[in-house]
Amino acid sequence: MGITETAGESSARKTRRRAPSSIESLDADILCIIFSFLDLFDLVHCTVVCNSWLAVIKKLKLLQSSCRRMHQLGSTSLEQPREIDVEDFAMKHHKMALLRGRIEIERWEAHSHRFSQCRMKKGLLLTGVGDKVMRLWSLDSYKCMEEYSLPDAASLVDFDFDESKIVGLVGTRISIWRRSGQRSIFPSREGTIPKGLCMRYIDPEAVVGCEDGTARIFDMYSKTCSQIIRTHGGPITCLSLSDSQLFLSGSSLGRVTVSDPLLDQPVATLKSTITAGGIQTICFNQGSNLAFSGTTAGYVSCWDLRKMRQVWENRVSPNVVYSIQQLKNDTSVMVAGGIDGVLRFVDQKSGRVLSSCIMDDKVSTVLRRQSQVVVEKRRGKRVSQDVEIDKFERKTRPQISCIAMGMKKVVTAHSGKFISVWKFNHS
Repeated sequence: MGITETAGESSARKTRRRAPSSIESLDADILCIIFSFLDLFDLVHCTVVCNSWLAVIKKLKLLQSSCRRMHQLGSTSLEQPREIDVEDFAMKHHKMALLRGRIEIERWEAHSHRFSQCRMKKGLLLTGVGDKVMRLWSLDSYKCMEEYSLPDAASLVDFDFDESKIVGLVGTRISIWRRSGQRSIFPSREGTIPKGLCMRYIDPEAVVGCEDGTARIFDMYSKTCSQIIRTHGGPITCLSLSDSQLFLSGSSLGRVTVSDPLLDQPVATLKSTITAGGIQTICFNQGSNLAFSGTTAGYVSCWDLRKMRQVWENRVSPNVVYSIQQLKNDTSVMVAGGIDGVLRFVDQKSGRVLSSCIMDDKVSTVLRRQSQVVVEKRRGKRVSQDVEIDKFERKTRPQISCIAMGMKKVVTAHSGKFISVWKFNHS
């Protein structure tokens, strides 16, 4: 049984570098022994390190047998696939874990004051908004790697980060923290914003959504505002950026606009087919060219950006949906959370709720020696779509203010002091 690459994996292959000589000197047998200690997702990640690792991993019995088992679970056909697509296999395993897997939740006190936002990238988690500091955490050890203080008495409105820096909307100014700890603030003449409500950043630009309905684009290197676009007649409540430079903005008036930073007007305005409340959160799937939004009335909507039309709209929650996210390159499932504290997995193609999860009320604690963090452990449980959520105690479903998504895991902030890591295991 061979293993092939998808177009997405082909692009990853182009970024593979020649392995250092010390790694190349390891023969295939030694690499097989080392790889035997890794789980399936770690193996998939290792395939993009270098071509020699990819060749060894393709031959591993563990990966081959797991792909066969996956095919048997998801297909009525008795015929085994002749070739296996590594990326597709990883996404299917991810989906099965989210929908059928055992749920383990680890929580710890991330701040001494309430905070509401979190961002996750490459095993690191950044938390803040509400407290006077942002904290960068390792998701392996739960150790606080760095702490970033806010300037003066200004409050943090929103933030994002990459490998080298953290970009934050602080009061009416843009601030940049180098991961080394050095901080710089945009000059007042160029960096002042009327009243920013949200911000997103993809190097080299940050986009700020303002109360007056304008989106302001800032260049991180020249520290200037390069464009002001009037996208809405009311406050901009959320933003999502795409790799193709287009960005989406949602407003309290219930509309979504698609804009190009090079133009002074939106490219398109996307309207709901029903009155579904103000837009509270928005995300964009680069792989499918679909955009998703969540509203104050509990609706989630989907738009096809190639045709600029709505695909579906469904009320997934009786209350506000504060955050929706999907794993990059996953075109099957996304997760939604909001004021009722239920974590819901939604089919991206139809809008149907596939699974709903809350926390168990039984708690145990353990001290992580490496980080000296006291971790609260719980089990998660799945609940029926028809059950009345109010029958479950609030402590089993704390309000979800923000979601970050990783492979077989979801991180949630709750407008409190705790951060929660939901781990989904499907053997």
